[in-house]
Amino acid sequence: MNFTVTLAQIKPKLGCVSDNLALIVERINRAITGKTDLIVFPELALTGYFLKDLVPEVARRLDSNEISCLKELSRRISIAVGFVEESDDYRFYNTAIYLEDGEIRHLHRKVYLPTYGLFDEQRYMAHGERFRAFNTKFGRMGMLICEDMWHLSSSYILGMDGAATLLCLSSSPGRGVEGDALGSATAWQQLTSTTALFLNCRVLYCNRTGFEDGVNFWGGSEYVAPSGVSVSRGKLLEEDSLGVTLDEGSLRRERIFSPMLRDENLFVTMQELRRIARERGQ
Repeated sequence: MNFTVTLAQIKPKLGCVSDNLALIVERINRAITGKTDLIVFPELALTGYFLKDLVPEVARRLDSNEISCLKELSRRISIAVGFVEESDDYRFYNTAIYLEDGEIRHLHRKVYLPTYGLFDEQRYMAHGERFRAFNTKFGRMGMLICEDMWHLSSSYILGMDGAATLLCLSSSPGRGVEGDALGSATAWQQLTSTTALFLNCRVLYCNRTGFEDGVNFWGGSEYVAPSGVSVSRGKLLEEDSLGVTLDEGSLRRERIFSPMLRDENLFVTMQELRRIARERGQ
């Protein structure tokens, strides 16, 4: 089916959960007024990104008032949003949830925590341990959080699990310059296009903007069609609200024209991965 999506390219405040929730609710209400079917927020939209020792303070359990508020709003619009989750055993996760009809339809804990350069996630967070596609009103989807997408196996697993749409929630800082372009923006645009093309899937990439701790987040949220073509792209370096319509017909046409998923041989893939693991002694 066709459905409409808003990519909410917002500027969260570091550590200010109440202010960020108010901003998220305002964007949700605006999307409801515009009759949007699904709204997607960036990674850690509820908390900000460079949290460091603030992680335990801003973490929220799944039964918290903030998550309950979003669950109630999801009776009127589907929502994908990121936050720091505190588990029953007091571990903290960089988590994204998909809410629909008043329930958490899916929860994804970031598997690949970058700990290099300006990133230090693994020092403060526990890593997730799975990638799973899930069913929604709008077909089968998969969720990734930023660095997850840079590991090819992540998107591949979700594609093999039946995801026709990938949601990537991101807090990507602006880094490097390539000619007149921002290096990180160029790299992400190549990645989302290649992922969509090789998996014959739709990619919805939502990145934040604003400054934290001297670092600038570049925005540039986009919708990439199954052909690998960027259909719509958000502004760079400023807040934006990108509205897109996902057309079922384009997905059907691309999968007929380029039936890569039909021809994928999971038996060969699994056989060779098991061989590699044996040879590495894993």
